[in-house]
Amino acid sequence: MKKIKNVYQELSALVWKEEELYVAKAVEVEIASQGSTKKKALTNLQEALELYFENEPQLNISSSFHDLSLEKVNIHYA
Repeated sequence: MKKIKNVYQELSALVWKEEELYVAKAVEVEIASQGSTKKKALTNLQEALELYFENEPQLNISSSFHDLSLEKVNIHYA
């Protein structure tokens, strides 16, 4: 018999557009998905994360990303 777990975890995701599709990538783990809209990409990512963690005894993710932002950095190189 499969044990039922009620674990809720909030993860951070970055979303960007590549050509015609949106890509959603979890920050805390190396899981990504895509969709035709941002909402679909995030829904697909949620499903992928749930499948990824399905057999884990517990989620030991200590999210230190409380104020996550995406910034651009200018660099100069030779």
